[in-house]
Amino acid sequence: MPLHVPPAPAPALRSVLAALGSPSAVREARTPSLRSAQGPVTAELPLPVHVLDQVVPHGDRRPRTRLAGWRFLIRCGDRAVAAADTMLTPDGWAFSHFFEGPYITSTGLALQQAEALPGDHHPRLLSVPELYMLTLWLRGGRETDPATGEPAAADLLVPLAPAPPGIAAHRPHRVADLLPVMTSRVAPVPLLGFPA
Repeated sequence: MPLHVPPAPAPALRSVLAALGSPSAVREARTPSLRSAQGPVTAELPLPVHVLDQVVPHGDRRPRTRLAGWRFLIRCGDRAVAAADTMLTPDGWAFSHFFEGPYITSTGLALQQAEALPGDHHPRLLSVPELYMLTLWLRGGRETDPATGEPAAADLLVPLAPAPPGIAAHRPHRVADLLPVMTSRVAPVPLLGFPA
């Protein structure tokens, strides 16, 4: 099934396009691939970036997320060379920074894999700071607002490479299956008492 990629807020897209059109913003970016790109570059595949505030849910509550920004893949020709993040400021959406690294390729691969999955999916990125982990979050069902919502048990998470040890990258996991694994990774290890 095709993915239902949400439209980014117009001010977020405008801020990225303005940064791409600014020679000083591109020159100062720490992205050699973007600085050396030959030909026009485009901002594509906008994905809302949500942050998992706490892996271990309290009581019966589901894990809570918050919208941190929008990420755009920056393409030159047929390949992604960088990404651009935006952030919400008191004045609205603004360009944050360009970057490159393994998550650029990994995001593209995960999106291709997601297109082959059955059902309707609304892609988002879910950052898990406690594990230094980024996942493609495939929200199922009917999407209302890409800026809101919490991970549902049946939603899919596709860890991007590099994933934490013991968590397979590019393998879709139901939230209900992956959350306990993530929780066990951040749960405090009890100290063993040694006799005096």
